[in-house]
Amino acid sequence: MPAAEQPLVTIVALCYNHARFLETALDSIVAQTYPNLEVFLVDDASTDASPEILRRYAAAHPGWHLRLLPANVGNCQAFNSAFRESAGEFIIDFATDDVLLPERVAQQVAAFAAAGPHCGMVYSDAELIDEAGQFVRPHFRRDANGGLHPRPASGPVFADVLARYFISTPTMLMRRATLLQLGGYDETLAYEDFDFWVRASRHWEFYFLDAVTTRKRLHPQSMSSKGYRPHDPYLRSTIAVCRKAQVLCRTPAERAALAVRVRWELRQAVRHQNFPEAQDLYQLLRELRAVRPLDWLLGQAAKWKS
Repeated sequence: MPAAEQPLVTIVALCYNHARFLETALDSIVAQTYPNLEVFLVDDASTDASPEILRRYAAAHPGWHLRLLPANVGNCQAFNSAFRESAGEFIIDFATDDVLLPERVAQQVAAFAAAGPHCGMVYSDAELIDEAGQFVRPHFRRDANGGLHPRPASGPVFADVLARYFISTPTMLMRRATLLQLGGYDETLAYEDFDFWVRASRHWEFYFLDAVTTRKRLHPQSMSSKGYRPHDPYLRSTIAVCRKAQVLCRTPAERAALAVRVRWELRQAVRHQNFPEAQDLYQLLRELRAVRPLDWLLGQAAKWKS
C-alpha cells in the first residue's frame, strides 16, 4: 500500500535532559519501517546539550517539527502542545530516553486494524535496558507454561487498570479520537499514564500485542524511578486520578477494583512517610466502604504522624 494511503502516525518525541540517550532514540525513529510518520521534537527546557542535538536532527529531517519550549512545563503540557498541532490518526508519546524497535509502528498499526474501531489504545511487551543500553529483563515475565506476568488484558479493561499495573507505558499507540475525547492529557497532573488508562478505558477497549516493540531505559532520572519514594512527586496526581475513577465506577466490582488500588497506594504512602496523602487515601477507602482492619491502623498512624 502506498505510504499516503496508510494511516498517519504522529510521534511526539519528548525530551528533558536526555542528551546522552537522545541520538539513539532519534535514530530509532529514523529506522522505522512504517512510511507515513509525522514527527514532533519537543524539548521541555533542557539544561544539557539536548537542544543542540534536536536542532541537528531537525535540520537533517526537514519534515520534522522542532519545538524548544522556553520554560519547563512538564510532560503533560509539553505533549499537549504538540498533540494539538498534530494530524496523525494514531499517536505515540515517546520519551527520548527510550528506543523504538524498527517494526514498532508497523506492527501496532496492523494490530489496530485487527482490533477494530472500538479500540482506543494498543500496547505491547518491552525490553528493559540499563543506562548503557544493556538488556535487564522483559516487562512481562513468562512462566514455564508461557504465561505472562503481570497478566496483560485486552478488551474492556476499566476494572483491570484500576486494580493493577500491567501496561508498559512506552509501548502505547493511542487513537487520536480517544485523546480528543479526553481533551488530551490532564495538565493539572504531574504524570499522564494512569489518568489516560482510567479515562480512556471507560469508553474504549485496549488491545495487547504480544511482541516486544520498545526498549524502556532504566536510570535514576527517569519518571518511573521517582515514584513510591519519600516525598513521591506523583502521589498527589495518583490520588486525583483515583478520585476521577471513583466517579466513573458503575458497579460494585469496579469499586472493589478501585479499592484494591487505593489500598496499595495507602500502604506505599505510609511506608514512605507521605502521611497527609495517606490520610486522603484512607478517606477514599472509607467512602468506598472498603476499610479493613490494617487499613484502619494505617489511617490512624497517618493521622498521628501528620
